[in-house]
Amino acid sequence: MEDSRFYSLPKLPYDYAALAPQISEEQLKLHHQKHHQAYVNGANAVFEKLDKARKENTDLDMKATLKELSFHIGGFKLHNLFWENLAPAGKGGGGIPKGELAKAITSEFSTYDRFKKEFTQTAAGAEGSGWAALTYCRKTHRLLIIQIEKHNVNVVPGYPIFMVLDVWEHAYYLDYKNDRAKFIEAFWNIVNWDTVAKRFDIGRK
Repeated sequence: MEDSRFYSLPKLPYDYAALAPQISEEQLKLHHQKHHQAYVNGANAVFEKLDKARKENTDLDMKATLKELSFHIGGFKLHNLFWENLAPAGKGGGGIPKGELAKAITSEFSTYDRFKKEFTQTAAGAEGSGWAALTYCRKTHRLLIIQIEKHNVNVVPGYPIFMVLDVWEHAYYLDYKNDRAKFIEAFWNIVNWDTVAKRFDIGRK
């Protein structure tokens, strides 16, 4: 039985081969089973360290410990969002957003193509390892695109995240080598707009 006080690796909502050719089975297995699992293990190791220190009443370098915990939890959470906002091309993935999400995108960015261009540029411009994300300000009722460094830098506190794209090299290197731009282009064929729209409906309320 799993301990609810610790993280565990979630199952993917599709088979490992389902996102090919945009993401190969080998690439997806490596990303999910090795890299995502590493953030699960990392967060749990910090939790165990904290539990031990509290039980034994010993001191920790709290700045370093909590920075490490933030990094691993951010990696865990963002990867969960990433898997869920993907779907096989032509079977839930790709196309364009519809409904209220589409209206909000048009309201903020003028056109879907302008939104796609800005999101693509955000992902392509991430220095080193990071993410592009679509979020929302409930005060101004505006969609925002943000660039997250690593897993936990530049995240806006309290802002819901509707869609993410992982542009760490481990997300695409087997398939695209160092051609991040080609991976980003492929991403638009497997975006699960239904999931993004559901997040939008919940997050804007």
